[in-house]
Amino acid sequence: MADDLLSQLKAMTTVVADTGDIEAIRRFQPTDATTNPSLILQAAQQEGRRARLAEIAGQATDLDDALDAVAVEIGSEISALVPGYVSTEVSARLSFDTEATLARARSLIERYARHGVGPERILIKVAATWEGIRAARQLEREGIHTNLTLLFSFAQAQACADAGVTLVSPFVGRILDWHRAQQPEADFDGDRDPGVQSVRRIYEHYKGHGYQTIVMGASFRNSGEIKALAGCDRLTISPALLEELAGSQGTLERRLTPQDAETRAPEPLDEAEFRWALNEDAMATEKLAEGIRKFMADQRKLETLLGELRRG
Repeated sequence: MADDLLSQLKAMTTVVADTGDIEAIRRFQPTDATTNPSLILQAAQQEGRRARLAEIAGQATDLDDALDAVAVEIGSEISALVPGYVSTEVSARLSFDTEATLARARSLIERYARHGVGPERILIKVAATWEGIRAARQLEREGIHTNLTLLFSFAQAQACADAGVTLVSPFVGRILDWHRAQQPEADFDGDRDPGVQSVRRIYEHYKGHGYQTIVMGASFRNSGEIKALAGCDRLTISPALLEELAGSQGTLERRLTPQDAETRAPEPLDEAEFRWALNEDAMATEKLAEGIRKFMADQRKLETLLGELRRG
């Protein structure tokens, strides 16, 4: 019998669990795991964590301290279950503040060290704004690896590669969502999916110009998007879609293959060029802003929960 689709995918792509659910990570045994404020909120709301959350909240100096303590504790648990990276996000509130992002990232790395988790295991997740990319450039120079998230445009991908970031997370499903809202009657299946097309363009640009930045497709709406990107460096996948792939038989075709660099990389984008290119891309502009708002909405819910626990 042929291997299931998940096993075949793991043979050509590093599979990352897009979850804070410890049990799901144990079951699917991904190489890496990635979290965000929404996933941390889901994990924090599990009944079995409530006593520990109350303890963390009571010991914290303020809500920011409590939030980072929770994220690092959950991330440290995950790090014991995966051999590769664990992504932990800097507060979305700091998406337009380079210096504050740098300070928060360094603090998260120090917290992980106190849990016995070294910087080589952590990806600091930062929104791919101009300010976030500038912060990532400096963090990489300090030996702190970064994951640039909420990436919707080619300009963002160019700037991230120019900055030497470790990994980028282009959001496949959210790109599809936007185009479906604009053209509800259009056929976006398979290779016509604009999110799939975006990741392929980024992948081919990076490999064709010799960039070392890892491309990790994210935010999938269906398993077809995953199959269309088989062979990408990494794919971060929700437990529901991991379950579907693990339960599916058939032959998975490799769709992306690295090639030798063919040409020199183009000149880096400066700030004005980056902002203009992003402004010209209505989808990317809208989805980036919306993504930051959504992450902050879930962060505020977690802040409310921890605030209530601090007050007893």
